[in-house]
Amino acid sequence: MGSSTHLFSFLCLLLCFVCIQAQELQTYIVQLHPHGATRPPFSSKLQWHLSFLAKAVSSGEQDSSFRLLYSYHSAMEGFAARLTEDEVELLRESSDVLSIRAERRLEIQTTYSYKFLGLSTTREGAWLKSGFGRGAIIGVLDTGVWPESPSFDDHGMPPAPQKWRGICQGGQDFNSSSCNRKLIGARFFRKGHRVASMTSSPDAVEEYVSPRDSHGHGTHTASTAGGAAVPLAGVLGNGAGEARGMAPGAHIAIYKVCWFSGCYSSDILAAMDVAIRDGVDILSLSLGGFPIPLYDDTIAIGSFRAMEHGISVICAAGNNGPIQSSVANGAPWIATIGASTLDRRFPASVQLGNGKFLYGESLYPGKKVPSSWKNLEIVYVKDKDKGGEFCLRGSLSEAQVRGKMVVCDRGVNGRAEKGQVVKEAGGAAMILANIAINLEEDSVDVHVLPATLIGFDESIQLQNYLNSTKRPTARFIFGGTVIGKARAPAVAQFSSRGPSYTDPSILKPDLIAPGVNIIAAWPQNLGPSGLPEDSRRVNFTVMSGTSMACPHVSGIAALLHSAHPKWTPAAIRSALVTTADMADHMGKPIMDGDAPAKLFAAGAGHVNPGRAIDPGLIYDIQVDEYITHLCTIGYRNSEVFSITHRNVSCHDILQNNRGFSLNYPSISITFRAGMTRKMIKRRVTNVGNPNSIYSVDIEAPEGVNVRVKPHRLIFKHANQSLSYRVWFISRKKIESKRMSFAEGQLTWFNVGNKAMKVKSPISVTWASMK
Repeated sequence: MGSSTHLFSFLCLLLCFVCIQAQELQTYIVQLHPHGATRPPFSSKLQWHLSFLAKAVSSGEQDSSFRLLYSYHSAMEGFAARLTEDEVELLRESSDVLSIRAERRLEIQTTYSYKFLGLSTTREGAWLKSGFGRGAIIGVLDTGVWPESPSFDDHGMPPAPQKWRGICQGGQDFNSSSCNRKLIGARFFRKGHRVASMTSSPDAVEEYVSPRDSHGHGTHTASTAGGAAVPLAGVLGNGAGEARGMAPGAHIAIYKVCWFSGCYSSDILAAMDVAIRDGVDILSLSLGGFPIPLYDDTIAIGSFRAMEHGISVICAAGNNGPIQSSVANGAPWIATIGASTLDRRFPASVQLGNGKFLYGESLYPGKKVPSSWKNLEIVYVKDKDKGGEFCLRGSLSEAQVRGKMVVCDRGVNGRAEKGQVVKEAGGAAMILANIAINLEEDSVDVHVLPATLIGFDESIQLQNYLNSTKRPTARFIFGGTVIGKARAPAVAQFSSRGPSYTDPSILKPDLIAPGVNIIAAWPQNLGPSGLPEDSRRVNFTVMSGTSMACPHVSGIAALLHSAHPKWTPAAIRSALVTTADMADHMGKPIMDGDAPAKLFAAGAGHVNPGRAIDPGLIYDIQVDEYITHLCTIGYRNSEVFSITHRNVSCHDILQNNRGFSLNYPSISITFRAGMTRKMIKRRVTNVGNPNSIYSVDIEAPEGVNVRVKPHRLIFKHANQSLSYRVWFISRKKIESKRMSFAEGQLTWFNVGNKAMKVKSPISVTWASMK
């Protein structure tokens, strides 16, 4: 009798399991009303959150708490759980449930860059004025950290600030002693990743189930933001020099949220939730995807909470350029960073058999190869079925490439991976050729065989040569590291562009920072190419992306926080935006490909830490102003509540704030059909000398008359705020079915010190839709 009872129970459980599997479990983030009617009976928020699962999950499951992944309190009120579609619909019926969002998977997007940005240990400037970022805490959400890297040495660092509440979470090959006075905290978040990756292939690269970095990306970004000084740094002899992060005196806290399969929104939100309570000053997120509405964006929602707590949130703009409106992380309370180039080059030219030279770049250790390297036969495998032109795995045969220099087009698979494919097939060298979308972009790699990257123009010349001779040949000429001879900065081709899809009334990206060929710290479990087959080991390697640009600005934001601890996140972003450069180091316009960069590519321009530390005036923004802004762009009350946790009436707010414009440091104007005039108001606060007078200078956008009132701002004491108004009058007809754009600039210059300029870029759009 007993055995049959057990059998019956087992069959019931099996039937329940089969029913659940029939409706596949997925991860959802459930947002609750922070003052929900069902909250009072429960002793804790966790118990309250579990009560929703208990009601929604099938009674056949004995313990519904196993479905819970995270309980959120600071970044958002709510929880992440594994649910079926039927359970989601049941939860939606509760008046305390604001929204339910399916899990999103996001992607992760230096020995010299600090010098390029004018940071110096000897000259008066941002480092000395901020004590190198002393006392600031930078929280980095990424792939973790390699704590033994010399970039995280804590020599000369003070203890963590008293406000710090974080921990050093133990795990695989990582314990509490892995942290120190530089690396003051480390945590990992993998519940969202783990349940989403249950069906991943068994040969996937092993992850450290701990804050330790298996991927390299997080170690690289953390050291860029706040790495200690490391002498004699470089990559296999290239780019040698002293490595320093932007804020070498700052503390670093690591939040591992990204794994080999990506970065999951439930894990990201959990990390932001904890980081707010831990006490970070800056949050650096080198991750993102394509833009989505702010009320559905967990990073936008979590960063609003962080901003309310005085935390500056710095995010990568994304690597989906040059596609228009591809910029991600576009919330107005986030500083959104695009990528630029440095004037450091790693020349590795190709001399063709006809004597012509094609300029290329590479971080392959060329000093191991004689400069007069012998000529090799060139082969370009055109096999569209197998992807031979892209050098995909399995596309090259030994008979085709043995001992030859193989041409591989960019795209589809990774740049360094192409070299590994060529090497495994017996190829002796590789020419990596840009295709049309890459133009002349020059992101280099530490290849596993002699290789170089050539631009699109050079690729066309190479194809012409290949078509002109029966036995084409070439050799490489490696030129080491060259600094100061190239124009820079320029906008990186891959850097995502505006106008912002989520909020066109705000200019995004905000600004650009170094993001191409950045040398920074690297873990010891990977070779410098990042390929599992690469057995070489280094402390530093090169990476490119807006992921690299973001921590540059995160570190500079830490410098500003240390120098001005009472500044709000909006004040710090304002200082960065209004002091950015639109001219390169040769005094000419920053370029985007072959043309001067537009605002939708470069934002306000290139970050200038020396000027940002002392901006003269700042545009500050209060929390309630962001809420009014959300109402002005058409968000419903429930959508505003999802982001802000503020129960507001947008109808009443708009009635009481007619003509409102957010006090943003850049200006975006849209003329729609039938509209010819627009007025905006701005408010500036004097953070410079007490008695200062500023006069206005206008570069009017083409087709627009601009009038400013007053023309002069007279400040009598520090922290005094004054307002001004700007009228824009369009002289241009709106073309049907077509948008058009124009740009200008509004500058307040200090009458007593004309080098002190507070610049606001102006973007004007004519849209045919009403």
